Amino acid sequence: MDILCSDLEGVFLPEIWINVAKKTGIEELRLTTRDISDYDVLMQKRLSILKEHDLRLADIQAVIAELDPLEGALECLDEIRSKHQIIIVSDTFTQFAGPLMEKLKRPTLFCNSLEIGADGSVTGYRIRQKEGKKKTVMALKSLNYRVAAFGDSYNDLGMLEAADTASFFRPPEKLVDEYPDFTVNHTYDALQTWIEGVLS
Repeated sequence: MDILCSDLEGVFLPEIWINVAKKTGIEELRLTTRDISDYDVLMQKRLSILKEHDLRLADIQAVIAELDPLEGALECLDEIRSKHQIIIVSDTFTQFAGPLMEKLKRPTLFCNSLEIGADGSVTGYRIRQKEGKKKTVMALKSLNYRVAAFGDSYNDLGMLEAADTASFFRPPEKLVDEYPDFTVNHTYDALQTWIEGVLS
């Protein structure tokens, strides 16, 4: 039995924080796990920026409401689901992902959640499980699944390294340079060809 595990932002959806940065003009919010590999360091920085600028969950959700899946993403995901099982494993939050999941026809999503104050401010976050991406793959393998995984960033490395076979999808060049053993796909067509090759 084969199963796929995938990242979400940068693979099927645009980076939410980058779009919040564009909308608000706060350049520091452009930082992602492509820039800061330690997720806790990155999130603590984001939380301090939100507090400093009095940005609340509703402000972020207003930006999210205007976003659509990346061009070709839904078609790619539909094609994958017509042949294989896929679980999207993301470091995003339920409060962010909900409306966008509708646009992707509700794929299975494992992610985290935010802590929200009475005034709507983002006060913290709860990780579903430490090293959740890696442990998802390990759990599936313990159920005798053969796992293929793909993602685009540093926070995907645990998932990719734990999988039976893995590929980067549209990663930054420095990640490719640091981890040259992974396959790299830059288009959805190439990704689908890779999937059919490793899961055939």
